[in-house]
Amino acid sequence: MPTLDWIGKEKVVTHHLDVPYRVLDRKYTFGDSPDSGNMIIHGDNLEALKALLPQYEGKVKCIYIDPPYNTGNEGWVYNDNVNDPHIRRWLGKVVGSEVDDLTRHDKWICMMYPRLVLLQKLLSEDGAIFISIDDNEQANLKLICDEVFGKTNHLASMPIHRQGGRQDSKYYAVVHEYLICYAKSISNFKAGVQIKEGSVYPKYDTETGRYYKTQLLRKWGSNSLRENRPNLYYPIKAPDGTDVYPIIYQAPSGSDSQFIKIESRWRWSASNMTNAINEKRVEFVKNEYGEWTPYERIYAPNEGEFETKKFTTWVDEIGNGTKTLKEVFYGTSPFDYPKAVELLEIVLKMANADKDSIILDSFAGSGTTAHAVLNLNKQDGGNRKFILCEMMDYAERITAERVRRVMKGYGEGNNKVEGTGSSFDFYELGETIFDPVTGNLNDQADTEQIRRYVWFSETNSPYIAPGNESHPYLLGTHQENNYYFYYIRGEETCLDRDFLRTFTIKDKAEMYIIYADRCLISPDEMLLKNIRFKKIPRDIKRV
Repeated sequence: MPTLDWIGKEKVVTHHLDVPYRVLDRKYTFGDSPDSGNMIIHGDNLEALKALLPQYEGKVKCIYIDPPYNTGNEGWVYNDNVNDPHIRRWLGKVVGSEVDDLTRHDKWICMMYPRLVLLQKLLSEDGAIFISIDDNEQANLKLICDEVFGKTNHLASMPIHRQGGRQDSKYYAVVHEYLICYAKSISNFKAGVQIKEGSVYPKYDTETGRYYKTQLLRKWGSNSLRENRPNLYYPIKAPDGTDVYPIIYQAPSGSDSQFIKIESRWRWSASNMTNAINEKRVEFVKNEYGEWTPYERIYAPNEGEFETKKFTTWVDEIGNGTKTLKEVFYGTSPFDYPKAVELLEIVLKMANADKDSIILDSFAGSGTTAHAVLNLNKQDGGNRKFILCEMMDYAERITAERVRRVMKGYGEGNNKVEGTGSSFDFYELGETIFDPVTGNLNDQADTEQIRRYVWFSETNSPYIAPGNESHPYLLGTHQENNYYFYYIRGEETCLDRDFLRTFTIKDKAEMYIIYADRCLISPDEMLLKNIRFKKIPRDIKRV
C-alpha cells in the first residue's frame, strides 16, 4: 500500500507514547449535575486526548473534528495556520533541528499525526471519525488516515457545501470542502440510515438497528369488548410494575360528564403476549390520562420502506453556522466560519450515535458539536455525552459560554429558543503524573487521578472507584486479580506483614498485585501467598 513520507515522520509516528500524562483539573460545574459526563477541556488537545485514555479508551462512538485547514490565513479568531506559536513551539521540541526544513504541509502533518493516533485509540469498535477539511490538506489527510485507521476502514470522502460561502481561486469559485470518514472497525460499524419521506415506519430501534411502526394491542372495532372474549381480558405488567388492562374510554354525553371506562380485550392470548414482551416487541406509552398503553412493534422489511444509505454528495447548503452563532450571542458572531449545527446533527445520525453515545470533538472551536448533541438529546430524549477540547484562550468566553446559553436558552421574543437543559464540567490541564526531572510520582498531582492512571496502565480498562467499604488502597479487581496502590503523598510506604494484616476475607483473589515504595516480604512468602510486588515509581508503566 502506498504510504506518505514527510520530513519529521520518524519523530511523530510514535510521539503519542512520549506525551506526558496530565491530570484533568476541574475548575467548575455548570448546571446541577457534577460529573454529568459532559466535559469542556481547555488545553493542548494532544495532552487532553492522552489524559482521556484511562476513562475513555475504546468508549467514544463518534468523533468529529474541524482541524486547521492550513490555508495560511492568520486573520481569524482561530489561527488557521501551522505557524501558530503553540504549534511552532511544539514542532521545535518534537522534530528538533529539522523543523527549519519543514514545509507548511510537513508541519501540518506532524501536528495531526499523533493526535489522530490518540483519537483512534479512543474510538469504540463500532465508532467512526468524521473530519472536515478542504483541498489544502485533503490528499495528505487521506493518506495519513489510511495509515492510522487502516485503508480498509475508509467509509467515504464526502464533498459537501463549503461553510462560509465560496472561496475564489484564480480560475474557479470553490463552493465545496470535504468530510472524510473512517470507522474504527469496518466489520463492526453500522451506519445510520435515512428514512424516505412519507415512510410508514417512522420509529427506530437502536438495539436491532431496524425501523418500525406501532399498532394498538387492545382490540378495536367489532367484538372488542371483554364480554366478547373473556379469556383475552387479563393484566400485563407495565415498565413501572403496575398492572395494565385493556380499557376503552367512551366519550361523555355532556360537556361536564366524566369519560367512562369500558372493559375491552387484547388482540393476543396471554402466552403470545408474554412472548412478545420478553422479545421486546411490545412498546409501552403513557396516554393522556397518565396510564400505560401497550403497542405492538411492527418492523419494516429489509428493503423498500427506507433508504439504507445517506448520499455522500451534499451540494446544497446545510444550515448557516454564523447565523446560529449570532442568535446565540445576540447579534454578534465572536467566531469566523463556525460549522452549522445542522451539519453536526447529520453527522451524529450518520454515525448511528444512539441515545447513550459519547461524542468527542478535539478541535472544538465555537462549540457546535456540543450544540448538536444537546439538540439531538432534546429531540429524542437521549443521554448522549459530549467531550470538547480547545487549546485557545477563547475556550471559556466563547466555547463554554455558547454551551451555557444553549442549555439555558437564548434569543428574545418570537425568536426565543428554549434551553436544552443539562450540565457540563469545565477542566484545565493539571499536573503531570510524573515529575519531568526526577521521574518520580508528582506529589502535586491529585492522588485519585494517579490511582486512575495506575489502574489504566495495568488493565487498559476504565477506572471505577471502589466503594467506601473496600480496602483503602484497593484499585479494583480485574480478571480475578486484586490491584492495590499503597501510596501516601510525601511518605514512604512499605509492603510488610503489618500491611498484609489489613486484608480481610473480602479481599480474597487469585493474585494480589501490590504497589508500594519498598517491600520486606521474602520472594518465597510472596509466591506462597500469590503476591506480586511492584515498586513505585519504577514499575508504573508509561502509557
